[in-house]
Amino acid sequence: MTPALDTVFAALADPTRRAILTLLLEDDMAVTDVAEPFDMSLAAISKHLAVLAAAGLISQEKRGRVKWCKLEPGALKDASVWMQGFGQFEPVNLDAFERFLEQELPPSAPGTSPE
Repeated sequence: MTPALDTVFAALADPTRRAILTLLLEDDMAVTDVAEPFDMSLAAISKHLAVLAAAGLISQEKRGRVKWCKLEPGALKDASVWMQGFGQFEPVNLDAFERFLEQELPPSAPGTSPE
């Protein structure tokens, strides 16, 4: 695997980050809105967002005083292509990915702490 794939899979390994990606499937969100459902500090959420951004899974931009987060689904393409090499996986479908995340996330995920 390439270092970029390692970074993507490492980012996806954390349940809080997967929960954040699920939130961002709906629409772009302000950082404070992303943090709202989680029982952790804004600083902890910001660390999770930094990991997701470093992996290319989200982008962030400042609009006025507010920092916004946007899902970057294209970042999953290389991971999808790598997994397809095993012949057991279909190309990433965002609707299916969302259903997968909803099934895999434990109900307590929003209260978990960052690494």
